[in-house]
Amino acid sequence: MVEIIAVDGPAGSGKSSVSKQVARALGFGYLDTGAAYRALAWASSHGFVVGLEDNPDVALSGFEYSISLDPDYFWVRVGEHDVTESIRQPEIAEIVSSVASIPEVRVFMKNLTLRLVEGSNLAGVVVEGRDITTVVAPDAKNRILLTASEEVRLRRRSAELAPEAAKNVERHVLQRDAQDAKVVEFMTPAPGVKLVDSTELNFEQTVSAVLAAVR
Repeated sequence: MVEIIAVDGPAGSGKSSVSKQVARALGFGYLDTGAAYRALAWASSHGFVVGLEDNPDVALSGFEYSISLDPDYFWVRVGEHDVTESIRQPEIAEIVSSVASIPEVRVFMKNLTLRLVEGSNLAGVVVEGRDITTVVAPDAKNRILLTASEEVRLRRRSAELAPEAAKNVERHVLQRDAQDAKVVEFMTPAPGVKLVDSTELNFEQTVSAVLAAVR
C-alpha cells in the first residue's frame, strides 16, 4: 500500500511548490492533481476530447493522460502531446473550473488519482489539489490544508506570472476560488485535517511546518 500525504489548499497558497519540496525531503513521489483537470480542459478545447458536457462518460473514455510523479522531473502528456507548458496558459485557466464542475469529471479524476498512486510502486506520494483530504483520500494518515490570507495569496500568484498576466491575477484567483467553492470546501479543514497557515511564513518555514505536521 502506497502512503498518501494529502494536501489541499486554495490558489496561491503555495501547495504545489511546498508539496514538491516535502516529497523530496521524504523521498516520496509528487502528484499534482490539478494538472489532470487542466489537461482535460486543454484536450477538450483542442478537440481531443469531444462532448464533455453532453456525454461526459463517453468523452472521458477517450482521454489519454499521463503524468510524472518525480518532483524533479515534471511532465504532463495527453496522448503523445507534451502539454506541460500548454496547460499553464491563461486560456486554460479561464475554462478549467467549468470542466472541474462536471460531476462525472470529478468522479473520474478521483479514480484516476488513486490509480496513479497505487501504480507508482513508491513508498509514498504527496498528492495535492482541492479536495484531496475530504474526497480523494479521506482515510490518509496525513491530511493537511495549506492556506494563507487572500492578500498573501494574490501577491504570491502575481510573482509567479508574466507581467501581462499578473495584472489579471486578482480576478483569476478570486473567480477560481468562487467557482471551486461551489464544488469543494477548501478553506476550512475537515475533522482530522491539520491546518498550516503560511500567511506569516516564508517558503522554507512552510515546508518545515508541513513536515512537522506529517512527522
